[in-house]
Amino acid sequence: MPGTTLTDRLMPTAERPVGPLIVTEDETLLDDLLRLCAAAGTEPEVAFTAPPHETSWDDAPLVLVGAEAAARVRGAPRRPGVLLIGRDLDDAETWRRGVGIGADHVLFLPESESWLVDRLADIAEGAGGPALTVGVVGGRGGAGASTLACALAVTAARSGLRAMLIDGDPLGGGLDILFGAERTGGLRWPDFADSRGRVNSGALEESLPRLDSLSVLSWDRGDTVLIPPEAMRSVLGAARRRGGVVVVDLPRRVDDTVTETLTQIDVGLLVVPAELRAVAAASRVAGAVRATLKDLRVVARGPFGSGIDDHEIARLIGLPLAGELPLEPSLADALSAGPPGSARRGPLARFCGAFLDQALSHVGRVTA
Repeated sequence: MPGTTLTDRLMPTAERPVGPLIVTEDETLLDDLLRLCAAAGTEPEVAFTAPPHETSWDDAPLVLVGAEAAARVRGAPRRPGVLLIGRDLDDAETWRRGVGIGADHVLFLPESESWLVDRLADIAEGAGGPALTVGVVGGRGGAGASTLACALAVTAARSGLRAMLIDGDPLGGGLDILFGAERTGGLRWPDFADSRGRVNSGALEESLPRLDSLSVLSWDRGDTVLIPPEAMRSVLGAARRRGGVVVVDLPRRVDDTVTETLTQIDVGLLVVPAELRAVAAASRVAGAVRATLKDLRVVARGPFGSGIDDHEIARLIGLPLAGELPLEPSLADALSAGPPGSARRGPLARFCGAFLDQALSHVGRVTA
């Protein structure tokens, strides 16, 4: 699909929220703002040469006020989301007018068109706060990082949160297999390889395989094993704007695409089995990941023995301890027992529930 993005191919079916309010007396500025609204996929209400209706002023998610019309809204109640739009960067009067109406930002066209389109697109998509984004990486091969990533996503979805699981490891075989969903319809990573710019978050969610209330972006069984950093930036950015919880299963190597992924992750979990060789390998992985992601924590995986426990593992690697993950026998046959984390009373589900409660409370995310 060269030259196209997901947004070109799909449109969200959900009802769009109320559009922005435009207040202006300048026909040329109005034409430009209508063009930008159209590019963002949102339909505005316009108050042209007349004061805005009180309800419109209060309810609009974003208010765009032309600098020439600032006097018309000077007595309106102060509210967030007001942008004053000017033309001349050197016009000090425009800045004073922005202060006078309590504008969040003073923008100048055409210089700020790209930024404004992004804000308008957030309105069109109904974007709230960004998702809590958790990256999971193994300290060595077979550490159980993919299992933990799946369990975190399953736990988030079961808790009623909007949840998306993203397979960031092209050589991992595909996370959809862990769910027995390799034949479930929906787009996979190769369909997004040419994505650039802004991907519509609603369209992304609707295009992916759905496992109950969980969306999964996995790999297919084809030959494509490379996603450019630009595509990762676009897709992961769209996933985060949708809100809730996004879990990314990370590879142990760090290339340009993984570095781009790490820049959008809030907290990372490094899964380390209780073995000295695994601790040594995990220390190298931690060094590479922490060059970009500062909040990286250890998840120590049992069984524990030979004088090494969870606190000692974290101390040796030099990272804070997120918790201990005891061995869960039912994971030996994940497909027959259900996806990882399905056993609500199992140690894996308990760990995931406790971690998500703490992480969501700490960052204050909007999760629904």
